[in-house]
Amino acid sequence: MPYAHDLLVLGDANPDIVVGPLDAPLAFGQRERLVDSGALTLGGSASIMACGAARLGLKVAFAGRVGDDDAGRYVRAALEDRGVDTSALRVDPDLPTPLTVVLTRPDGDRAILTAPGTLPATGPEDVPEALLTGSRHVHAASYFLLPRLAAALPELFATARAHGATTSLDTNDDPAGTWAAGRLADVLAATDHLLPNAQEARALAVAAGAPEDVPLEEAAAVLAAHGPRVTVKDGARGALTHDGRTPLRTPAVPVRPLDTVGAGDSFDAGFVAALLRGLPLPQALQIAAACGALSTRAHGGTPAQPTWDEAAAAVTRNGKNQ
Repeated sequence: MPYAHDLLVLGDANPDIVVGPLDAPLAFGQRERLVDSGALTLGGSASIMACGAARLGLKVAFAGRVGDDDAGRYVRAALEDRGVDTSALRVDPDLPTPLTVVLTRPDGDRAILTAPGTLPATGPEDVPEALLTGSRHVHAASYFLLPRLAAALPELFATARAHGATTSLDTNDDPAGTWAAGRLADVLAATDHLLPNAQEARALAVAAGAPEDVPLEEAAAVLAAHGPRVTVKDGARGALTHDGRTPLRTPAVPVRPLDTVGAGDSFDAGFVAALLRGLPLPQALQIAAACGALSTRAHGGTPAQPTWDEAAAAVTRNGKNQ
């Protein structure tokens, strides 16, 4: 049957305030510090991924929840400006829109402070069935920030797959540090592609029973044994994908990053877009790595997200330089 959308994204949408870089520990005691840059930009792993996919040419819808406030209106306008269908972005009359402050360091690391607002209230009722059954692919993000939605993901993903869709999940970080030990099996069984970064992959594997010092390839294999193909973002070392039997790596695309916020979400967008275009897995991994790298050319998660032609050109240049 024809699909109304290429991609439905479920999850978090909020403004990001990105400041830095900080070259020394943050000082309290009402001390004021000057930094080189500060930006108000669209944040939330799910919304950044949605914008990246739309930039790559996909027809994208977003389902989630914001507050009835200026921050929520900013989020909706930012998504719509980037070509994302926000008809399923619900306005909560009582809770505020989430807000995140990102503190960056010169080495690319960052600290993230999030006021959750509507995130804990977001649930399966915020996902219209017509979108769930009318999209070629369904992606969910920020699993640990959205407990009600997370609990419903196995059923939501199963419904999407029953209508011919593929699915993907980027759990992102777990603020509680428990990594849902024993609770992820059901959603992984309904997930085609798990898309963690290296730190998250190891933490998820340890929660699944792997030793604390598990090597990255083994961590990916442990997670793949639960059902999904596991594709891991590994920073300057590129990316790794594992089906439980055979690992495949691709090198990073060299750039001079200004800000790595949202790079993993842009990687996710590139990977899904490439698969939906029918590219073989090695090429899809290369496109994803290019999308993640190119997104770091500006501050914030969305301003430097590449077009499909830009990502493909970066892959070609990188291949010539190997």
